[in-house]
Amino acid sequence: MTRLEPNGLPAGYPHRPDDETTPRELAQALAAPAADRPVVLDVRTQPEWDICRIDGARLLPLQELEMRMDQLKADLDDDLDRRIVVNCHHGRRSLTATYMLRAAGFTNVTSLAGGIDLWARDIDPKMPTY
Repeated sequence: MTRLEPNGLPAGYPHRPDDETTPRELAQALAAPAADRPVVLDVRTQPEWDICRIDGARLLPLQELEMRMDQLKADLDDDLDRRIVVNCHHGRRSLTATYMLRAAGFTNVTSLAGGIDLWARDIDPKMPTY
């Protein structure tokens, strides 16, 4: 297993602070009062979601994101400034989704660095991994 640095990221991880939230930062944000918590948007597939998920996350597979963008906006009461943290397995699809959401006008979106895999390793070691 790769050693984690003091910030919770694997040694040598190419962290993009403007585009990514670390699992530790997300865990801290999710511990805030409900009104201040970010929306956690999971862009994995249903079978991946069935294996494990972050409590309170919403499933919206990446392949459905573009066609369901208006629904997402409505679900968030058209609050395009609402904080959203997008997750997938390792962080690649969530970065793609982050950029798609930003292009659609969402202003406060980041990807979960290392995805749910790193979340399980650093925050919730009892979570099943795949």
